Amino acid sequence: MLSAAHDILKHQTAPENNSHVDPEPTPIPHNSTSRYDCNAVSTAPSSYPLWGLCCWFPSGCLFPGSYDQPQCYFLLLKSPDSLASQRDEVFGSSTQQPLIAGENSKPNFNLSLSFSDRWNVFKGLLKYIVPLALVYFAEYFINQGLFELLFFRNTSLNHAQQYRWYQMLYQAGVFVSRSSLHCCHFRFIWILAVLQFLNLGFLMAAVWFGFLPSIYLVFLIILYEGFLGGAAYVNTFHNIAVETQDEHREFAMATACIADTLGISLSGALALPLHDFLCRSH
Repeated sequence: MLSAAHDILKHQTAPENNSHVDPEPTPIPHNSTSRYDCNAVSTAPSSYPLWGLCCWFPSGCLFPGSYDQPQCYFLLLKSPDSLASQRDEVFGSSTQQPLIAGENSKPNFNLSLSFSDRWNVFKGLLKYIVPLALVYFAEYFINQGLFELLFFRNTSLNHAQQYRWYQMLYQAGVFVSRSSLHCCHFRFIWILAVLQFLNLGFLMAAVWFGFLPSIYLVFLIILYEGFLGGAAYVNTFHNIAVETQDEHREFAMATACIADTLGISLSGALALPLHDFLCRSH
């Protein structure tokens, strides 16, 4: 959805009687008064495209999206009772052997933590949650607020192609860094947050002053941006996994997931007005 956001916003209409969308429909005119070649709506936030961009498509496209979600929830997912009975059958079977010698005890699936335990675990996670949220805030602020505005006219790539390349290079950087845990570990995630905010500041200045001479410099920066984001993510959860006690690990890992969601949501909320302000001011 992120990679296609610019195309979806640009091609908001399609022939009513066609069963498929023309790959090159007539685009809606952009803001001709802006040097950024802005769309009327920002590509942010990332959760917006599913229900906000979909409204430009025929109702048949939107209906399956709203219909399939409850269908999957109520019909495909198994209830906890059925899962519990299957689990009991597995552990009650004589054919099952322990993975580790001497491991004959049945895992405690009913382990619960008190509020005090959860609060103490949460406080210990703040040193990871806060930096990870900041990393994701900075990188998604770049992705959702600045990518479309980093537009170069002196290149063979049109605006939509430039945007897709930005997204692809970002994801490539994320992929490489998330696969590099066996090579290098980052203990202090806040360093990655500082570096990502330096990226944000530099690209914000580049958008405002337009001093970058080539799109290829932006390509390198975005690849680096993706690397920082992926490294922050994988190292955060690795550090939590190795530092948390066994009985707290599941809760800790689940709680840490709020960091990236919080960062992305806040960045989307701020990227929308930023996009509008820059497009009006230039």
